[in-house]
Amino acid sequence: MGEVIVVIGAGLIGQAIARRVGSGKHTVLADLHQENADAAADIMRNAGFDVSTASVDIASRQSIQALVETATQSGTVTGLIQAAGVSPSQASPQTILAVDLYGTAVVLEEFGNIMARGGSGVVIASQSGHRLGALTAEQDSALATTPAEELLALPMLQPDQVQDSLHAYQLAKRGNALRVMAEAVRWARRGARINTISPGIIITPLANDELNGPRGAGYRRMIALSPVGRAGTPDEVGNVAALLMGSDGAFITGSDVLMDGGVTASYFYGELKPE
Repeated sequence: MGEVIVVIGAGLIGQAIARRVGSGKHTVLADLHQENADAAADIMRNAGFDVSTASVDIASRQSIQALVETATQSGTVTGLIQAAGVSPSQASPQTILAVDLYGTAVVLEEFGNIMARGGSGVVIASQSGHRLGALTAEQDSALATTPAEELLALPMLQPDQVQDSLHAYQLAKRGNALRVMAEAVRWARRGARINTISPGIIITPLANDELNGPRGAGYRRMIALSPVGRAGTPDEVGNVAALLMGSDGAFITGSDVLMDGGVTASYFYGELKPE
């Protein structure tokens, strides 16, 4: 059996990364909806990739453990792409924290237990995590190191503290970057690396939901007033992921790459700065 790349979240970003790092390896495409994984797999197979599919609910440790078992039966897992999640327009604060924060923490724990020496992974976070106000050192540490099964019980994540979906999303994505920093230390004991990418507005069906949703005007303003002046593409995220996961990125672990066309820069120092 050969090398296996596991992609969680079979959307356009997950597919774009898989195309960059999956050549000559077996790719397991996993998604909450089996039909999404199957459709993505058909596209990749038609382009010459070796692909199988699975369904997974990352809000369930049991489901993630089943995916780990499926992946290890296919070969040696040398790559992980965690691109699954829900957006502020799609879900309640509680669901966002359960999927994007808790789910990612469990993925990192479970795959960190079996990742092969020389393996690497990327977690897709978000520019939103960079626009959350500063947390205390204690809060940072709690998000980074609290065992996954205790995460959602943290006082800072209770309904009286997190009352809207955007705040929940910002906390989850900040938590992803912090969790990856901590997990990078543990993954290193297996000789493996893990990083996050924090994209800005990348044109995908999920982004189109946001652009046409209740916050759409704000997102369109972000694009217009960003230094680059446009949204990004999944393939551009794939380029960064390929660097982080490949030999050229061998000195990079526990890091977060912000790639948002300068939106965050403009938010702090440019025309997007709040009044």
